[in-house]
Amino acid sequence: MEGVIHLQRKLLDYTVSLFKEGYLNDQFKELQSLQDESNPDFVVEVVSIFFEDSQRLINELANALDLKCIDFKKVDAYVHQLKGSSSSIGANKMQMACIAFRSNCQEMNIEGCLQCLQHVKEEFALVKNKLETLFKLEQQLLDGHASNPM
Repeated sequence: MEGVIHLQRKLLDYTVSLFKEGYLNDQFKELQSLQDESNPDFVVEVVSIFFEDSQRLINELANALDLKCIDFKKVDAYVHQLKGSSSSIGANKMQMACIAFRSNCQEMNIEGCLQCLQHVKEEFALVKNKLETLFKLEQQLLDGHASNPM
């Protein structure tokens, strides 16, 4: 029983830190509020799609910025998609990195775009790692509840 309480405290502290450090915003809480008994894996499923889409878009961006003649409209469209999906799950720091990226696209600043791509990659890796840790803690808590029924 105290193992479950310890896990609950650990999960709560970790979740609070993600908001305090700016990795997540209230949109993530909105996402969580849509999860219920009929769809217990809703958040994990939505975030998994976000991970796949983001990785694909980051690869597309890297390819688009590697061309001799860069189509900044196309790059901006990819960044816009990435910003939208980051926003929809509440990945705050990644969303902010995309906003900076878009302004470099509009200025057709190749160096700025390349720096922003690196920043977006770093923020994506961080938020992916943080959310995967959060989901592991939630799963440990569920497993703990299952092995310690009231």
